[in-house]
Amino acid sequence: MTDETEELHPAKAIRRFDIFAEYTRQERVEKGDPEDVAKGYAIWLAKFVANKSRDEENDTTAPENAPYSDPKWRWLNGEIQTDFEFDIHVLQRMGPEFYERIFMPAISAARAEGKKYEDVRDSIRETWKPAKKRKR
Repeated sequence: MTDETEELHPAKAIRRFDIFAEYTRQERVEKGDPEDVAKGYAIWLAKFVANKSRDEENDTTAPENAPYSDPKWRWLNGEIQTDFEFDIHVLQRMGPEFYERIFMPAISAARAEGKKYEDVRDSIRETWKPAKKRKR
């Protein structure tokens, strides 16, 4: 790791949710999904699993009054899950530079080594802490 990347911090704490969503995105791209579809599926699945683990019901049907329906997107509890949702809830939350330069390559490396999500979900994010705010 270079000095430049050592100074790079996520904007917010990295969650298991983020790791799971990125693992899923990469798996879907590897299986041939276009990037936007892979992101939409990844955020849908991450939210679906998160709700299920909290014993919340998941409604995966499009609402009757939905403005449009595109078969490449999935619905969850009345909200369409698209690549834009992934970008908001994962990429933008941690910061695009951190995502591109640190997070995504680290997940790729773990997957290349054959590590499953469950093997790295906690250890991979141990050192990824948001930068401390300076006192004025």
